[in-house]
Amino acid sequence: MSDQAAEEPSAPRYCARCNVTYHTPLAPAVCPRCGGPPELFHNPQLSETILLRDSNLGGSDPGNVASARDRRPDQLIGKQLHVYRIELLLGSGGMGRVYLAHHDDLHRKCALKVLSPRTAEIDGEYIERFQHEGRAAASLIHPNVVTVHAVGEQDGCHFLEMEFVVGRSLQQLIIDEGQLTPERATALTAHIASGLAAAHRSGIVHRDLKPDNVLLTQHGVPKIVDFGLAKRIVVEDASIGERVVGTPNFMAPELFQDQPASPASDVYALGVCYFILLTGRFPFVTLSLSQLKQMVASDPIPDIRKLCPEIPLEMAECANVLLARSPANRPGDATDASQLLHAVLGQVRDIESLLKEAFAHTSGIEWTRCGSRYRLRLSLPEGRHQTVFVEPSDHPTRDRLLLFYSVCCTAQNEYYEEALRLNSEIPHGGLAIRNIDGQPKFVMVDTYPRSTVDAEDVRRSVLELGQRADQVEQALTGRDVN
Repeated sequence: MSDQAAEEPSAPRYCARCNVTYHTPLAPAVCPRCGGPPELFHNPQLSETILLRDSNLGGSDPGNVASARDRRPDQLIGKQLHVYRIELLLGSGGMGRVYLAHHDDLHRKCALKVLSPRTAEIDGEYIERFQHEGRAAASLIHPNVVTVHAVGEQDGCHFLEMEFVVGRSLQQLIIDEGQLTPERATALTAHIASGLAAAHRSGIVHRDLKPDNVLLTQHGVPKIVDFGLAKRIVVEDASIGERVVGTPNFMAPELFQDQPASPASDVYALGVCYFILLTGRFPFVTLSLSQLKQMVASDPIPDIRKLCPEIPLEMAECANVLLARSPANRPGDATDASQLLHAVLGQVRDIESLLKEAFAHTSGIEWTRCGSRYRLRLSLPEGRHQTVFVEPSDHPTRDRLLLFYSVCCTAQNEYYEEALRLNSEIPHGGLAIRNIDGQPKFVMVDTYPRSTVDAEDVRRSVLELGQRADQVEQALTGRDVN
């Protein structure tokens, strides 16, 4: 390949099903989100989804695939708008741009959504709807909803001040991690449902619930954004109608029939989010909007347990209920959906949230996930390190345990006597022999009932297990390899 070809700019493409524009080489490609074929970018007004960047304030986000027009120098950065000093562009789309701003009167950071003047020309009712829904959203105070502080206008520039969430979007989490563990997927969806329920109780319908519109705090708490501000997509397929409202991959079947958005249609979108978190894929991968409409209206939801056999039956059935074709067969609103999800989850906390709470204020611990197993790397005194693994057992859900273990060293015969002596001195957990990668190893182990374990149990067990395993390794081998 020539240097000129290698430097050729990527071609903007648009996926109408995901309502997102992204850049890809000229070679044939599929949408990186839904796997369907893209379209060449023919109308820059189509893609109006706001895509927030990651929290590193200036870093790149693979999920933020704004079009070429959004790469121009921004005229507002460094300028004053009302009481806000614009500092940084966080994301952009056809509806406008979202900035990190400083509130001069209150001396705090905020996210400022500034509407594009082009929006009023495309949709004459949008400004009025934006103001009405923005004021309604400002009345929502809930830990799983991004707080709207103010709606205003200056010199024809309409803006909305929102809570600034230092974190990443749920969409970015999906890009980074793909399929989540069933418990974590259910816990996140249950929290999202709780925030959505607060809106439904206030008579607010979101109309565009999707992973892009859910932000995660640094502690993994989901917060819904953009209530009631769903965009309208102009389409050319006569079988769909002139306009659809929302993002097609998350639209309930009745919305394709020109029925109004409702709490039940929000529940369907919640179900699509849940399906993606559980399986790592969309329920339907299609070639066009008309095919999507047909599949949503007539095809059965794919069998989740065939796609992912490790997903418990009750979670798979819950997803199917949320995705029921008829609104009458779904939970009527997010309050009912929240109750269903919390009942399925029971008292079980997902491991990720337990780890975040357990080590929120502890340095020297990093973790990664592989499937349902978490690998924690502990930095210990004198430059030593130790790895602790945390994973659920294979028992039925109600009997499941949370397993903690840390490898000390190879279980060689000459170590047995000293290992027995050390084991008798251990007040918490125990020293056992387990086959690891086909070799017998001395392993420090501990367990807790999955249904009752809390963050303090996790913190105490990980720290003590890691320290004890390192002491055993040092006493038996004098080395630091685990």
